[in-house]
Amino acid sequence: MPEKAGKKRVSLGVLGAAAFMVIADARVIDPLLHIIADEFKTGVGSAAVIVSAYTIPYGLFQLVYGPLGDRIGKLRVMTTAMGAFAVGTAMCALVPNIAILTLLRFLTGMVAAAVIPLSLAYIGDNFPYEERQAALGQYLGALVLGQILGGSLGGIFGEYISWRDIFLLLGIVSLGITLVMWRATRSVPDRHRPQGSVGLANFQPYYQLMTQPAARIIMIAVFIEGFCIFGGLPYIGAFLRDRYHLSYVAIGFMLSGFGLGGLIYSRSVKWLVSRLGEGGLISVGGWLMCASYLFVAIFQNWILFIPLNIVMGLGFYMMHGTLQTLATEIAPKARGTAVSLFAFNLFIGQGLGAAVFGRVVDSSGYVPCFLMAGVAIALLSVWFVRQKQRFALR
Repeated sequence: MPEKAGKKRVSLGVLGAAAFMVIADARVIDPLLHIIADEFKTGVGSAAVIVSAYTIPYGLFQLVYGPLGDRIGKLRVMTTAMGAFAVGTAMCALVPNIAILTLLRFLTGMVAAAVIPLSLAYIGDNFPYEERQAALGQYLGALVLGQILGGSLGGIFGEYISWRDIFLLLGIVSLGITLVMWRATRSVPDRHRPQGSVGLANFQPYYQLMTQPAARIIMIAVFIEGFCIFGGLPYIGAFLRDRYHLSYVAIGFMLSGFGLGGLIYSRSVKWLVSRLGEGGLISVGGWLMCASYLFVAIFQNWILFIPLNIVMGLGFYMMHGTLQTLATEIAPKARGTAVSLFAFNLFIGQGLGAAVFGRVVDSSGYVPCFLMAGVAIALLSVWFVRQKQRFALR
């Protein structure tokens, strides 16, 4: 997207490269969960602690990075966090047991928390609202590629090389991206940087934000979205392995269909917005996700899973992209805080969802897990569209 005259900003490509690594690192676990559980001699539901260990601190530390980025500079915070992320990811290749892997995933999630929400806030600062959904759609393309290649690479490494080596590779590449970010941010100043001291324990901006009805509705919605979609998604790979005895490579490529659905969204976002509007994107996206989960649970045919996962990814990005755009507008003078609170709710929901659905999987099996997730996401879409109309959310 061309820059306006006199305005310098970091390219979406640089921001997207960092986002790609964070998403790939998170999604690479999906096809590997079963093989990691086998190596450390534990159940799939118990091994899913490494999912929660990453996503819960990822969500919690949004509360730190939002105000920190608003005060000392989003680009500076992102670059520092990306360097720490690279080191933590590479160290995951060396773990002797699942306890240390869980600790490292916790620490990696803690620093990864800065990258995507502050990038979104930076885009919000530098793109006017009428251009923002298209810019976010382009940025989401990088996240989608992380979804696609994360699952695929995880499957390939799990089957033919070692699940440990994929973390080493991701860490090395992330370090290279950190250097590129550092060079880019030296010549591009942050905009919307308030003056004042940095108080990491100051939660007043979040309290003020949550006094707004629009903010409360959006945050509740994204929490439920994360709980249902990403709480249940990690178990689909294990389900395919247990039920159909597919190879990890096949599972990895099949899971990549979720990202392909997101890629379709990123390439058609302008058309979808013009045809459906924001309310339509939420409603259609929710029902697409619901149908996908229900069909996976009921029909239990691995061939059907390929198109269903694409449809699920498309539905997710239709809903999530709209929620994300709305989140960038609820506090224009403190977008870092607003987007960080948004991400906090998404990833806390994901972490808690993975833990809850893990108990369901261990006690009742995969099918109840998928049924619960599908029905809940459909109800969410109905509720949010009504609330959007009631409060005229923009």
